[in-house]
Amino acid sequence: MKFPHFLALFLVFTLSASSAQADHHDESKFRHAVFFKFKDTATDNDIQGIIDEFLLLKNKIEGIKAIEWGFSESVEGLNDEFTHCFFLTFSDKAALEAYVPHPDHKAFVSILKPHLDKVFVFDYTPRS
Repeated sequence: MKFPHFLALFLVFTLSASSAQADHHDESKFRHAVFFKFKDTATDNDIQGIIDEFLLLKNKIEGIKAIEWGFSESVEGLNDEFTHCFFLTFSDKAALEAYVPHPDHKAFVSILKPHLDKVFVFDYTPRS
């Protein structure tokens, strides 16, 4: 599998920032970064509905502390056609492990899948 350029840059930045500081990690938080590329057939309404449903998960699933999202605004064009990023903060890794099989997450995935071309997921414990 080809490793997307923008993800390599993300990792280099993250690892550089981490190694430049003390190797302290916060096990009271866990991050879940999700990148989507939608199919060409997905309409603006389809995509907005998916965004709305994703954001509702914070109120439905315990352990999600925050959700941020945004469109790709890559000035370097290294996003490998991924157009949307969702960045979730969980209370801990166990909360993410409970989220994946949760019925509300599964219901969201069933709405997402027909419109999804590719996805990339990156999970990590924040370090500073």
